[in-house]
Amino acid sequence: MPWLGLDRPALKTPLGRARQAVVGSLRQVAFFSFFINLLALTSPLYMLQVYDRVLASGSGPTLLYLTLFAAACLVTMSLLELVRSRLLVRMSARFDAQLSELVFQHGLSAGRGSQGLRDVDALRSFSAGPTGLALLDAPWIPVYIGLVYVLHPVLGHVALVGGIALFLLGLWNERSTRVPLAEAGRELAASQQFTELSSRNAEVVRAMGMLPGLTRVWRQQHDLGLGLQGIASDRAANVASVTKSLRMFLQVAILGAGAWLVIQQQLTAGVMIAASIIMGRGLAPLESAIGGWRGFLQAREAWRRLVQALGETTATPEAMPLPAPKGTLVFDKVSAAPPESRKMTLQDVSFTLPAGTCLGITGPSGAGKSTLARLAVGVWRPVTGTVRLDDVSVADWRREELGPHVGYLPQDIELFPGTVAQNIARFAEVDAQQVVDAAQLAGAHAMILALPKGYDTPIGPSGENLSGGQRQRIGLARAFYGRPPLILLDEPTSNLDAEGEAAVRQAMDALRAQSRTLIVIAHRPAVLGGTDKLMVVMAGAVASFGPTSDVMPAITRRVVSQPAPVVAQQQVAAGGRQEVQGG
Repeated sequence: MPWLGLDRPALKTPLGRARQAVVGSLRQVAFFSFFINLLALTSPLYMLQVYDRVLASGSGPTLLYLTLFAAACLVTMSLLELVRSRLLVRMSARFDAQLSELVFQHGLSAGRGSQGLRDVDALRSFSAGPTGLALLDAPWIPVYIGLVYVLHPVLGHVALVGGIALFLLGLWNERSTRVPLAEAGRELAASQQFTELSSRNAEVVRAMGMLPGLTRVWRQQHDLGLGLQGIASDRAANVASVTKSLRMFLQVAILGAGAWLVIQQQLTAGVMIAASIIMGRGLAPLESAIGGWRGFLQAREAWRRLVQALGETTATPEAMPLPAPKGTLVFDKVSAAPPESRKMTLQDVSFTLPAGTCLGITGPSGAGKSTLARLAVGVWRPVTGTVRLDDVSVADWRREELGPHVGYLPQDIELFPGTVAQNIARFAEVDAQQVVDAAQLAGAHAMILALPKGYDTPIGPSGENLSGGQRQRIGLARAFYGRPPLILLDEPTSNLDAEGEAAVRQAMDALRAQSRTLIVIAHRPAVLGGTDKLMVVMAGAVASFGPTSDVMPAITRRVVSQPAPVVAQQQVAAGGRQEVQGG
């Protein structure tokens, strides 16, 4: 929880700013909590006066006035509790507003799925829930126990021992459930991620009958998480049962001790009843916290995951906007590896690509071509070296500022729920003229018009209502939208027929004529032949680089000189075999 003092982030971090945004609301909540807990003494004081004064004097007017005053106090307390609850709801909503958009963007950029948003939801729900309210009232426990001591030291001892016992039960509950709940959360999160990944590959699952095997793997993770959750729930239930019995015993103990003191004429019956009510009110937050401890642990784990994901991110000053790039791309001694991996897939690569140049990149699968592509558009950061666009490091560009100047077609084309026009316009404000221009450049205009609603045709999740060729053409149009100065196409013809391949060649010629920098990763000579320069990548390094007219014959001679089986394999590759992920 942001208000429990766990892993306090700096104020310059997103979590620190979100925490600071709710400090004012927390002060208001604390203010109302003071009066709520003060008015909670209405019932014991009313009982004390009724038993010790009204019954002894037999005064009806006194009883009436006491009752009216008590009723007014209780109504006021109810209204204050309503205000406090609404403050907590709005505070948690403000916390969500501070973080949810950032967490969504971080989840997309880091490929972490929706776990971060679920963590924010868990914190928001816990903050406004009953366990959160119990923790707000917990600081008043010593005050209530002190009041019982004021009534009589013996009754105070009973309340103090009961409070210590409940506190120890809370510690036992935390220690016995913390580890299994944390492990259960990890396993259930892994099973959720496995489900999301499997659903994105539903066609492959159905086509190859993989459902039983995937179900078995999911079931193992899911059952392990549920089993650990069940262990934690059983332990928590044991503690809750002991807690309930102890609370009932404490009520008996304080009434019994009070009755004995009344017999000894050391206090009155009103004091005995008042002490019982005060102790019950004072220890109620402890009992409620123990009952909701599972939610507290889940919220704490959610907070720590958010700290790990966002805690090191600091607010950066708004950078001065940079002029639109012309497209000069420089790789300066660049080595790179996939995120969270130490295996280099590209090592010490250096080259310069002047603006307006069309570069073809080829090589065997797994050589590092797609890694080079991701570095060029800033999807990955180099481990060493620098990638510069117009003398500015790609890593220094704000993604929202650089994005409109970059066109990118990855191997795995993902379209998003929305219309065809929205996907081509990258979900920015749709410029109809530029959308049609991009579609015509990609050779997709006629295909789109043949769809049920043309450019307004809804696209299902991952483009499931489109063929592979249709998705590829729309992906090409998205990359060409606005005719950006830097365009990178990774296997742009893998799902296209001869007509589609010809359209790609025409688009390449049109973009070259407009001095757009174009990088095309391909195996087909028909595509590579339309480039100005050609690069051959082998084992993460540049094997050849130069004018296409010089490099292409060397590749052809190498293929001709190899044995027939190898030539046949390369011919298959030239026919359009796609690279493996990370190639």
